[in-house]
Amino acid sequence: MNLEQLGLFGVFLAGAIPWFEAIGVVPAGILFGLDPVWVVASAVAGNVITIFVFAFGGSKIRDWFISRSEKKNKNKPSKWEKAQKSFDKYGIYGMALLGPILIGTQFAAAVAVAAGVRPLKTSVIISIATALWAILIAVLSILGGLDTLLERQLEL
Repeated sequence: MNLEQLGLFGVFLAGAIPWFEAIGVVPAGILFGLDPVWVVASAVAGNVITIFVFAFGGSKIRDWFISRSEKKNKNKPSKWEKAQKSFDKYGIYGMALLGPILIGTQFAAAVAVAAGVRPLKTSVIISIATALWAILIAVLSILGGLDTLLERQLEL
């Protein structure tokens, strides 16, 4: 394993850690001179794995909460039904867009599933948004000269 592969593995692992996120480790990988395409791919892959884990774990929390509330309110209409419809219509896209910045993609996935969005739908939408954010951050990092910053500093 060469040094670049080791660096990309580190980007993959860091992308999987909640709050480091793909969008957080992409600039670091580019700063250290790794290929931006592979940095984005590695960071997003690590992040996506944990998005799926949190989304499918969030469904267990939701199931527990609903069964608990159904025992208490047997004859009342479920508030979860209304919440699920409106969150399914608008909420998941807001979570996907703002999740990486505000609460982290993994927690956004868990919250979306707990609110009633299907785990697979949650995982796919948040993963796509994460990839788009990572690409945007990579482009901005390159345009900002982050890819050559260390080289310039070493020349001084």
